[in-house]
This record gives sequence, C-alpha cells and structure tokens, in this order.
Amino acid sequence: MSIRILIADDHGVLRAGLRSLLSAESELEVVDEASSGSEALILAGELQPDLILLDISMSDLGGIEVTRRLKEMLPNVRVLILTVHEDESLLQEAIQAGASGYIVKRAVESELIDAIRAVWRGDLYIHPAMTRALLKEMSPSRSSNNEAPVESLTPRETDVLRLIAQGYTNRQMADMLSISVRTVESHRSNLMGKLDLHSRVELVRYAKENHLIS
Repeated sequence: MSIRILIADDHGVLRAGLRSLLSAESELEVVDEASSGSEALILAGELQPDLILLDISMSDLGGIEVTRRLKEMLPNVRVLILTVHEDESLLQEAIQAGASGYIVKRAVESELIDAIRAVWRGDLYIHPAMTRALLKEMSPSRSSNNEAPVESLTPRETDVLRLIAQGYTNRQMADMLSISVRTVESHRSNLMGKLDLHSRVELVRYAKENHLIS
C-alpha cells in the first residue's frame, strides 16, 4: 500500500525535484502538486492524500494557517512542514497547529524520506537541528520520579535513547551504532516499555531530565 502525498510549495523547480525524489521510492505516490496554500486546501479536499509535504512560506496562506485548516478538514492527514526557517517559534507554532513533522530544506534526501516514513508511522519528526526547541515546549506533566530509573536500561538502550533525544532517525542510529534498523526498533520498543513512555516528545523530556542530553 502506497503513501499518497500532496506536495505544496510555491517554487516550481523545488516541486519538480521533490516529485522526482519521492517517485523513486516504491511506497510513495505523489498524487498532485499545489503552488499556493489555497490550492493545497482545494486539492487536499478533492484528493484526500495521506500526507501533505507543505512549505511553511506560501505566497497567499502561510503554512501554519494551512495546517490548521487541513487538520480541521481532514483530521487524519499527516502534515510534514518543509522550510528554510530554523526558527524555534515557527516550529512550536507548526506543532501546535497540528503538523506531524518539521524538516528544513537543507536536509539531505535520505532525511526527507526518513521523515515521511516516520510521520506516516505516527511519530513526531523534528529535524535534528531543531530538536532542542521542543524542550522549551515540554511541561512537567509527569514527574520523572514516577518513571523507571534510567539505570534500568541496558547500555545499548541508553545509547538509543540519547540518540532519539538528539533527533536522529532509526536509520542514522543504526549506522552510528553499527546495528540493523530492526535492532534499533527493538531497543526503542524495549526502553519505551521499561520507562512507560509513549512518544518521542516524552522520550526527549525524559532524556533531558535525566541528563542524557544537555
């Protein structure tokens, strides 16, 4: 089953490049392109894609406003923000508006593909350069005293937790640790079970509170 994607960006050359990149992946299907925010809303309503790759700086409606309207219209659609802006406030606004991911345009091609797959799985994807901005948005809704101590993790699980908190994808972690992606996923599942954590945001907060990242 393919992931149906709508590309929304007001630069034709970039749209063409994205279409070419995504079309090379067998599980990704580009259903159409939009050159403005209003066109993105119209096409999304007509085509009901699974995921929208959305530029945050559109010529008419901004990407954050488009995201809000998309989530009202199609609550289950995934929105992956693509932007040149490495701005913490924009990241926070995008996530609050309902975006499932935020990736900067300087990312390498493999990072974009990984981001799409992560968002499609239901994960929140934040480009590594922007991960620290998430920490400012986290509220201490849960006390780390009520969670299992970090000492309950194996050394490899601790490595995976630290890398997750730094924003690395499963593929990047596998390369860095010289293990398979499947093994990374197994470690991630095990540590989340031990710590009773259920999202990337919770993992980042836990790592921060336990001084695994600065």
